Amino acid sequence: MKLLDQLVEERAEIADAMSAICDAAADETRDLSDTEESNLKDLHTRSESLDARIGELRDIQLRNAEAARLRAEVTPTVETAEKATEVRVGDEPLTYSAHSPNSFIRDVYLAQHRQDPTAGARIARHSAEMEVEHRDVGTGAFAGLVVPQYLTDQAAELVRAGRVTANLCNRLPLGNDGMTINISRVTTGSSTAVQATENTAVDETDMDDTLLTINVRTIAGQQDVSRQAVERGTGVDSLVMNDLAASYAATLDTQVINGSGSSGQHLGILNTSGIGSQTYTAATATIAGLWPKLIATIGDVAANRGLPCDALIFAPRRWSWIVAQLDGNNRPLVLPAASGPTNAMGVGDPAGVEAVGQIAGVPCYVDGNMPVNLGAGTDEDRIVAIRRADQLLWEQGNGSPALLRMEQTTGGNLTVKMVTYAYSGFTAGRYPTAVSVLGGTGLNDTL
Repeated sequence: MKLLDQLVEERAEIADAMSAICDAAADETRDLSDTEESNLKDLHTRSESLDARIGELRDIQLRNAEAARLRAEVTPTVETAEKATEVRVGDEPLTYSAHSPNSFIRDVYLAQHRQDPTAGARIARHSAEMEVEHRDVGTGAFAGLVVPQYLTDQAAELVRAGRVTANLCNRLPLGNDGMTINISRVTTGSSTAVQATENTAVDETDMDDTLLTINVRTIAGQQDVSRQAVERGTGVDSLVMNDLAASYAATLDTQVINGSGSSGQHLGILNTSGIGSQTYTAATATIAGLWPKLIATIGDVAANRGLPCDALIFAPRRWSWIVAQLDGNNRPLVLPAASGPTNAMGVGDPAGVEAVGQIAGVPCYVDGNMPVNLGAGTDEDRIVAIRRADQLLWEQGNGSPALLRMEQTTGGNLTVKMVTYAYSGFTAGRYPTAVSVLGGTGLNDTL
């Protein structure tokens, strides 16, 4: 009991400290500083650990109390020295029966929500009664009494592609103010040349620049959830919040790849002016036809940017098709890196979490948000070669969206509104030549 009291007291102090940090920022009408966010994270981690330990100690208290009560009700008797010890239960009625005032289902609910400690004791007593008096009967005989188990921590969230391309970008912190980001781009550079003779004028070219303006965009979503679902469900609010966060990640990634630049969208890589391009034309794709075009796409970045390409991004179907290709002797052209292949087109790790392989020494990535409805036939995908450092993505904090839970917006309907939002800026236009895109009819869906 003393330990439990100490833990509860410490938990209360942590809650007060967390409230103080948030209140200070609210009073000054500002966002939390990095130090405050770090402190909140540490306090939250400690509070979760304390909550788990407090729950364990309370469970131990309940079990000890019930064990003591059962020991008082059960009378051991020894009939002979040769016979094993038996346990006899008194003649009191079963805890749950047709004539009992207790409800098994109601007690399960009360015990789960810690609203009535005696409910847990009654369930434990019922378990002991069933073990002693009905040892040879399985749970199938009590279909109306055995509670089904739901693995709420294993609930399957909606499948989403994540943010592969966004994570490949040069990620920068977004400032606290303003809705635009301005970058100077030098369009005419200075020059140097060999001085023809002594005391003659050296080469001179006046520099010139243009302003690259990147708009800060807002990606947001919301979900209305009944208060009954939040308060009487298990992990409903966490499931909703996680799904909103996952949707934000997929939406941001889609914008980075193919945003139109209008109607509040980012200007994505595929729609940026001045990027390099290659075209593979074929009614049916072949690896022999794709290979030179793919190498040319990689070469565009090095030739035009002056620095090498360091990432190739594929739609899942395109990478799978490449990995499936065979040579004239039915041997795969893309081999597992661990096998130490020689004379292979590429090496791959189909199960890779980060880069799934390499082609021509360039790491390859698969992004499920790569569009597959492009081209005249609206059935083409694209292969994108980039220099990662030149793809600039600004996000607040660590890139996670803000998650809000608003209790009273529709309080008259017992509705809780959950909202996620985040500000971000993106450009591939600082160095458009750091991108080259391979398209054409050879990248259609006839795989």
